[in-house]
Amino acid sequence: VNMRHQQTACVSTTTSYLGSFNQTVIFIVIASVFGALMLLSGCAATTTAIRYSDLDVQTKMSTTIFLEPVPPEAKTVFIQMRNTSDKQLNIGAQIRQAIAAKGYKIETDPTKAHYILQANILQVGKIDQSALESAYMAGFGGVAGGAAAGALVGGSRAGAGALVGGLAGGAAETILGSLVKVVNFSMITDIQISERVKGAVSQQFKSSLKQGASSTTTQTSASTHNMKRYQTRIVSSARKVNLEFAEALPHLEQGLVNSISGTF
Repeated sequence: VNMRHQQTACVSTTTSYLGSFNQTVIFIVIASVFGALMLLSGCAATTTAIRYSDLDVQTKMSTTIFLEPVPPEAKTVFIQMRNTSDKQLNIGAQIRQAIAAKGYKIETDPTKAHYILQANILQVGKIDQSALESAYMAGFGGVAGGAAAGALVGGSRAGAGALVGGLAGGAAETILGSLVKVVNFSMITDIQISERVKGAVSQQFKSSLKQGASSTTTQTSASTHNMKRYQTRIVSSARKVNLEFAEALPHLEQGLVNSISGTF
């Protein structure tokens, strides 16, 4: 009997020891996996921070506008700026100064101006790269773009090791991803320049208006005037790691000012 009691106690002690050993091994595995993933994520974050550490500002025009050369007395411009974005901007004065610096007189009466510049700022703010490219490709009057949502793609994981790796990887990515982010800000503007000509210019207007969910109404009109019109879209963008809007805005405004004034 005593021998049986001793054997039972020995088995119980061995089982308890193995249980503690397994817990220790699991803890070491979790710590090792998490540490490795943190290291890999840290390397990726460091690479991203270095690659996008400098502010990258670009301004693109969807189509080029060629204005006819005119004598000095015809260098007059009427400027109409509109802002339908959700940001408060005061860029009109900068554009007027830049165009005036090129030798043009800014007219307050459109009937006295040789050129009429009309601009509408459609969007100002954060945007992802694909939406930025789509807005540029759409051109004048196209969709202004917006933030595209990312999709979380995952599959079933078998085994505790894969589960631990997935959780550790997600935690590492969350921690480091919150510290290092590549941020894009954009300013999307539609531009129309009207140039006064001596002859008559015919214009046809056609649009389709939606009536409910399944029908449309088409309307057309025609007119003759002495203005030749050009239309384009200007997309300015600023990109940097952890970029703030206050830092990006002056560069976006300057890009738009340079692009518009460079047309004249």
